Amino acid sequence: MKVVVTGAHGKVGRATVQALLEAGHDVLETDLTRPGFERKEPGAADYRMADLTDAGEAYAVIRGADAVVHVAAIPEPTGNPPHVVFKTNLMATFNVLEAAVRFGVKRFVNISSETVPGFFFPERPFLPDYAPVDELHSVHPQDPYALSKTFGEQLMTAAVERSDIRVISIRPSWVQNEGNYEQNLGPQIRDASVLSPNLWSYIDAYDLADAIVLATESDLPGHEVFYIASPDNVGGHDFAEILHTYYGDKIELRELDRPDASGISSAKAQRMLGWTPKRSWRDYLDADGRALAR
Repeated sequence: MKVVVTGAHGKVGRATVQALLEAGHDVLETDLTRPGFERKEPGAADYRMADLTDAGEAYAVIRGADAVVHVAAIPEPTGNPPHVVFKTNLMATFNVLEAAVRFGVKRFVNISSETVPGFFFPERPFLPDYAPVDELHSVHPQDPYALSKTFGEQLMTAAVERSDIRVISIRPSWVQNEGNYEQNLGPQIRDASVLSPNLWSYIDAYDLADAIVLATESDLPGHEVFYIASPDNVGGHDFAEILHTYYGDKIELRELDRPDASGISSAKAQRMLGWTPKRSWRDYLDADGRALAR
């Protein structure tokens, strides 16, 4: 298939482009990075610079695509003014999806967020109702990022109701690669009391890319939402024990599929997409959260 990947030069986008190329797809990358004009490396994807908040530019890059993987977004709400986060994320998503619908694109993969339930950046803090968190958990977003991702998922549902497009929204956990595992996860591995709203969950960028390829190739009808998180938690702790230690009875503990389970369940993705994660923080860090020698 000809697959357009937006946000192709970010952490998730780069891994996704490589995985799609390895799967044999023809990839067009788009991002805000200025293009180069030298000879491409053999097998490299084509690239086109585009500001997707502009409808015309979105239409220009989506035209001719068989599938779209929409990664592009400001990735969290704290580094930009709230209106910039909301406007950028929502209008880019609307424009790319609208172009895909009008051009008859068959498959759209929307990269949403684990923050959709709302307990990651709230102004009035609250906790998950239960853990591991799954796709049935209620959503109460407060911040501009989680709101933009929630509304983005609603756009996806509307698209399948008004067209023949098939959509999968993926909610990745905190994405890690070889460049940031130690910085991001090392403190939690050494000390489980270093808390995070995702309850010690994470996802390897390359496992996420594998899930995105499966979603791109999937024939699932309608609009399905999937969490993508590593099955183990940061540090390999006994999840029931640390949940009770640090949250008491404030979060209901539900059935676990392993003692060191993640705080986010990817059971639906494993069941419906056939996704099998292959990597763990243990492939990058030692038991003290320090990078392994390579």
